[in-house]
Amino acid sequence: MTEDNFFEKVYVIAKQIPYGKVTSYGAIAKVLGTARSARMVGWAMNACHNREDIPAHRVVNRKGLLTGKHHFDGTNLMQQLLESEGIEVVNNQIIDFEKHFWTPEMKL
Repeated sequence: MTEDNFFEKVYVIAKQIPYGKVTSYGAIAKVLGTARSARMVGWAMNACHNREDIPAHRVVNRKGLLTGKHHFDGTNLMQQLLESEGIEVVNNQIIDFEKHFWTPEMKL
């Protein structure tokens, strides 16, 4: 699978994340059959920062930390976007992470 093809598959899944929910880099990698590729999912999220059709703010690390926040314009844009969807964030950590977690499925 080429990098471009992988990134597009990541984007297809990211677009499916429901409003008010989050998922992790690893969960996306796992559903793509590349469980050890969480870092590449992160690269895909970083590469899509100019695409408004991809809710990259809804992808966090496996512990609910906003590890990708520095890729968003402004100092707290990722947090603000999540909070506008009803997700509480304190110290870059999603509160009640399990409650907000969405397990991706492959729907290409």
